[in-house]
Amino acid sequence: MQHEITQAGRLLDEKGALREPGWARRLLLEYRREDIKASKLRIKEWDYYLIYNDDYALALTIDDNGYMSLLSASLLDFKEGFEQTTSPIGAFPMGKLNLPSSSAEGISEHKIGKAQLRFETKNGVRKLFCSMENFKDKKPLHAEVTLTGEPEDSMVIATPFAEKKTAFYYNQKIIGMRAEGKVSFDGRDYIFTPDNSFGLLDWGRGVWTYKNTWYWGAAQGLVNGEVFGFNIGYGFGDTSAASENIIFYKGKAHKIDRLTFGIPQKNGKDDFLSPWKIRSNDGRFSLDFLPIMDRASDTNALLIRSDQHQVFGRFSGEVILDDGTKLEIKDLTGFAEKVFNKW
Repeated sequence: MQHEITQAGRLLDEKGALREPGWARRLLLEYRREDIKASKLRIKEWDYYLIYNDDYALALTIDDNGYMSLLSASLLDFKEGFEQTTSPIGAFPMGKLNLPSSSAEGISEHKIGKAQLRFETKNGVRKLFCSMENFKDKKPLHAEVTLTGEPEDSMVIATPFAEKKTAFYYNQKIIGMRAEGKVSFDGRDYIFTPDNSFGLLDWGRGVWTYKNTWYWGAAQGLVNGEVFGFNIGYGFGDTSAASENIIFYKGKAHKIDRLTFGIPQKNGKDDFLSPWKIRSNDGRFSLDFLPIMDRASDTNALLIRSDQHQVFGRFSGEVILDDGTKLEIKDLTGFAEKVFNKW
């Protein structure tokens, strides 16, 4: 049985621990940085947007990790097999980015050298701007994207860590917003139009433990002419109160229980580019994942390491909604990732 949070209130108690672990359909619990009872070096706050269609994708991140800030832009061309991620790093922001305490309104903005990102949210419209003068081979990337049509429900989860009472992760995933805009790089324009392009937000605030692994996946698009998407994940924290696995259809959430990614193995190692089988224990999520690209990186700086495999591909199979309705999924574009962090 998973606990659904249905009443508004404070996220943390007077000792800095999560007051009510569980999941919600919207951002009901109030995040206040001043309530945290941990070092500023351990607080992590980020806004991550992923915008894509069946042909190409743009990912943008503004991140305050306490001891470091990060701006990141990724451009992926699924047809040509091209991908580039550029991530300038700053030192010891410790909250100076002043990232909003809610995803509903506000401005997230940061500049490092000749790289600048700005996310503005107002009246249900999200305007994203990116300028990187040296994105790849001294060539600039510029992007402006607008996201609209935010669905009624999202995935919100408050996750504690059993080994440290003042550690927590408060996260919202908004899936299936319509995207419109343009990315310009190397003499080419990548155009997003609302009829076939979608955007998601991964909004995260919390205090993490030093070493952990997470699995995360999402997809969005049209099924039977209606906006459909899902968020799936596991691997870190105490998720006994709730998982983050959820299906979205026509703007409404349909909660599912636990699942596994079924990453293939080859010679004792993860074989990320072979077909995966993703199955839930309640039988309501049964999708095969056919990879087309692995956006892989491994940053290893002694005490800090991030080994990432964000695999993009197509999902096919079936899911079952709360009322028993079966939806057939065919070649829905999305991603599934495995990330190991020491941070």
